[in-house]
Amino acid sequence: LGIMSLFFYKKIVGAAGEFWVKRELKKLSKEYLIINDYMIRIGNKTYQIDHIVVSLYGIFVIETKQYNGYLTGNDFDKTWIQYSGKKKYYVNNPIHQNYGHIQALKKALELSDNNFISIVCISSRAKVKVKSNKVVLIGNLITNIKSYHEKILLNYEEIYNKIISFNITSRQERREHVKNIKKYVKQKHIDNINKCPKCGSHIVERESKYGKFLGCSNYPRCKYIKNN
Repeated sequence: LGIMSLFFYKKIVGAAGEFWVKRELKKLSKEYLIINDYMIRIGNKTYQIDHIVVSLYGIFVIETKQYNGYLTGNDFDKTWIQYSGKKKYYVNNPIHQNYGHIQALKKALELSDNNFISIVCISSRAKVKVKSNKVVLIGNLITNIKSYHEKILLNYEEIYNKIISFNITSRQERREHVKNIKKYVKQKHIDNINKCPKCGSHIVERESKYGKFLGCSNYPRCKYIKNN
């Protein structure tokens, strides 16, 4: 029940963030063609993309995130660190998630990487100390998009129509996607139980002269011991 409650909480929070980004994107002129809540299938896998902006200057693929507290990380980290009060959490790097979205679109459209611009938009008031030019706060989203001036997609309207043609609108298929995400969240929760809260390494069974105990596999660099 706790896992499912967490899933629906994140879904509600995520929907709120997407709403604000959607409203922000409306400030763009008509030469920017906007697609919200997009889903595409590549092989046997579906990808849900929060927002796509198709323009003469490229295809902007936007992943929206609502974080609280203080956030640190960079382009290449597998996980970012989120500080909320005295608590420390590990969150999957959304840049990597968005990379998967771009690769799906790239394959469907048969376009090269340089036609895509990845943006992770933080729509909350989190303090973001992430070293990446792909991460923007919602207040800077439009400025960021408009900062691209090189005309690289002369047939952007045609590409927009092609992207629309791939969009999955079937409720059944979308429900199946949500079902798969639930499974992923459940597995991730199980994985996190076995993850060190201090450094993110695995928790393993270790042994001392006092007997067996659960501790961080990164010992002696990390001396975390899990209480029973």
